[in-house]
Amino acid sequence: MNKAQFVELVQTSGGYKTKVEAEAAIKAFTEAVTAALVKKEDVSLVGFGNFSANLQKGKSGKVPGTDKTYTTQDKMVPKFKAGKGLKDRIAAGK
Repeated sequence: MNKAQFVELVQTSGGYKTKVEAEAAIKAFTEAVTAALVKKEDVSLVGFGNFSANLQKGKSGKVPGTDKTYTTQDKMVPKFKAGKGLKDRIAAGK
């Protein structure tokens, strides 16, 4: 599903009159979650899931076929863990 299709789905599911309103709602949600994660705050939506920012440790390794090695830095990465309600709805849709 691409963005345009998702906007239409949100419009019908949310009862928005126009696609512009639905797109504004999606944009507000994504910006709010992003802002919270930048502040390293978790966002918990009961029944849907949890968004969090986690530290991914750097690693070192060797490039196959050569003697070159590499290292990566520690960085913050977004993480989503699905809630029980979402898992149950998806399992029932099989």
